[in-house]
Amino acid sequence: MKKYPFDASLKHHLLVGLALAIWIFIFLYFTEPLDVNEFGDREKLIYLPFYGLIGALCYIIMLPLQSYLYKRSQKQWSLRNEIIFNLAFITFSFVMARVYYINVIVYGESNPYTLWYYTTSIFIPAIVTILPIVLAGRWALGKYKNKRLEESKIEIKGEGNYESLRLLFNDLICIQSSDNYVEVSFLDNNTLKKQLIRNKLSVVETNFPELIRTHRSFLMNPYHFQSWKTENGKLGIVASNAIFIPISKTYATAVKTTINSTTN
Repeated sequence: MKKYPFDASLKHHLLVGLALAIWIFIFLYFTEPLDVNEFGDREKLIYLPFYGLIGALCYIIMLPLQSYLYKRSQKQWSLRNEIIFNLAFITFSFVMARVYYINVIVYGESNPYTLWYYTTSIFIPAIVTILPIVLAGRWALGKYKNKRLEESKIEIKGEGNYESLRLLFNDLICIQSSDNYVEVSFLDNNTLKKQLIRNKLSVVETNFPELIRTHRSFLMNPYHFQSWKTENGKLGIVASNAIFIPISKTYATAVKTTINSTTN
C-alpha cells in the first residue's frame, strides 16, 4: 500500500474545517449562485455564513470515518483512503447543502432549482472550486508532519559508509552487542524488527546517552519498560513485544534509579 501524506491530528483538521467555512462563504458571496444574486448585502451576511458552517460541520462529522480508515490501515494512510474520505465528505455535504437550500434559502418559493439543475449547475461547479482547498490543506499538513517526523529521527550509524538506521527514538527498544556488530530491536509500524549494524555498543552508548546500560551487552530505551522479571535468580526487564533484557549486578542500582525516575 503506497503511503499518502497524512496528519491524524484532530486540531489540525479542525483548522482545515475553519478554512473551509471561510472559503465557502467567500466563494458564495462573490460568485452568487443559489439565487444569491437576489439577496441584499444584509441577507448575504445572514444566510451565506451558514453554508460555510455546513461545509465545516460536514468535514468535522466525517473525521470519525477518517479515524476508522486510519486505524483499519494500521495507521498507514493511502491514496485509496483519501479518495474514500473525500467522496464521503462530498456526498454528505451535497445532502446537507440541498436540505439547507430547500428549507431555508428558497423556503416557500414555488420554483426552486430542480435537483438535476442544482447538482450539475450549482453543486458540482462549487465543489470543483472548493474541494482543491481541502485537498491542498490536507496534503500540506501531511507533508509538514512527515518532514517534522523525518527531522526528529535519530540515526544509528555503522562503520561502513552505507550502514545506518534512521528511526524515531521511541521506536527503538534495545540494542545488543553481537561480535563486531550491534543488533538493534525496533518497531516499524508497530511491528518488531531487528537490524545488524557494524559498530561497538560503547560507541552507540556515547552517541545516545538517553539509553541505559543494563548489561555489558545491552542498552535499552527506558520508554519501553514494561515490568521487572527474575529468571533463574537473575533480575531483568520485560520491554515492549515481550523482549527480555538482562540486568547485571554492576548496573542494577543505576538501572532501577533511571527506570523509577522515568516511569513515575
